[in-house]
Amino acid sequence: MLKRKKAYVVAVVGATGAVGEEMISTLEQREFPVEKLRLFASERSEGRTMSFDGRDFPVETLKTDSFAGVDIALFSAGGERSARWAPVAVKAGCIVIDNSSQWRMDPEVPLVVPEVNAKDLKHHKGIIANPNCSTIQMVVVLKPIHDAARIRRIVVTTFQSVSGTGKKAMEELGQQTADLLNLRQVQKSVYPHQIAFNCIPHIDAFLDDGYTKEEMKMAKETKKILGDESIRVTATAVRVPVFRCHSESLNIETEKKMTANEVRAVLADAPGVIVYDAPEKNIYPLAIDVADKDDTYVGRIREDETIANGINLWIVSDNLRKGAALNAVQIAELLIAPAGRRTGN
Repeated sequence: MLKRKKAYVVAVVGATGAVGEEMISTLEQREFPVEKLRLFASERSEGRTMSFDGRDFPVETLKTDSFAGVDIALFSAGGERSARWAPVAVKAGCIVIDNSSQWRMDPEVPLVVPEVNAKDLKHHKGIIANPNCSTIQMVVVLKPIHDAARIRRIVVTTFQSVSGTGKKAMEELGQQTADLLNLRQVQKSVYPHQIAFNCIPHIDAFLDDGYTKEEMKMAKETKKILGDESIRVTATAVRVPVFRCHSESLNIETEKKMTANEVRAVLADAPGVIVYDAPEKNIYPLAIDVADKDDTYVGRIREDETIANGINLWIVSDNLRKGAALNAVQIAELLIAPAGRRTGN
C-alpha cells in the first residue's frame, strides 16, 4: 500500500520512447508531487540526461536493485520487460502502472480508466494495467451510454496514427513523405507496406481467426473495463498516415432507445469527453485539432436508421496523452489522493 507523502519517488521505465517522454511531460504539466525522478531505458540510452521541472536527471539501465525507494513506476517498455521487471519493482515496495499488454487481462490486475472504473484500483496487488490506447478513448465515451441504455453490441473501425508504433514509425512516415514528394524511392522497415499516403488494415499480429491482436485487445479490454462480458465487440484496426491521434468510427446497438440528442446530452456531462458536433458548420473532431489535448472528442452523433436502437459516433483522442501517458498519470494521482477526494466511478 502506498504511504501518503508530500512528494514521491517516481520512476519512468522506457523513458526515452515516445510514450515515456510524454509521461515525463505529463507529470510536469500536471504538477505531480515528484521528490525524485528515476529514468530507465535501454543500454544505448545510458548516460543521457532528460529535463524535468528545471532539473536534469540521468537515464539508467535497469538492475535488480533499481526500484529500491521508488514509490510509483510508470512502465512503457514493452511486454517482455514488464513481465521481467514489474514483479521486481513490486517486491521492492513499488506500485507499477504498466502501459504494455502484459498484465491487462490478468484477473488479478485491475485494468483502469479513471473516468470509467476508478473503483477497481482498490483491488490492485502492486500492478495496475493501463489499457490499449484505442480502448481507452472508446470506453470513456461508451461508459455514460452504457449506464443510460446498456450497450449490447459495438462495431468499431480505428484509424490509428503512427505514433502508436513509436518514434521510428513517426520518422518513417516523415521520410517516406519527403521521398515521395521529391520523386525518390521509398524505403520501408517499420511497416510491411508503405505508410505514407496509404492505409494499412493491419495492426499487431494476425490470429488464426483472421483478426489481429490489436482488434481482440479492444474487444476483451472493453468488456473487462465496463464489467460486462455480455457486450459483443467486433473491431477492424487500421494504421493511417497521421503522426498523432487515433480516430474511431463506432456503431453501437443499445438495449434502450436513445436519440442522438439524448446521447449528446449524456456525453456533455461525461468526465473527459468533449462533444464537438455541428456538422452543418463543418465542426467535428479532427486529429490535427485534438493533438496535445487531454480530452476525448466525439462528433458525427447520429442514429443508425437500419436498426431499432443504434447510434453512430466519431471519436478522436491523442493516443500518446489520454491513450497512454495521461491515463497512467491520472491513475497515479488517484493513488496519492486522500480517500475522501478520490474521483471516478
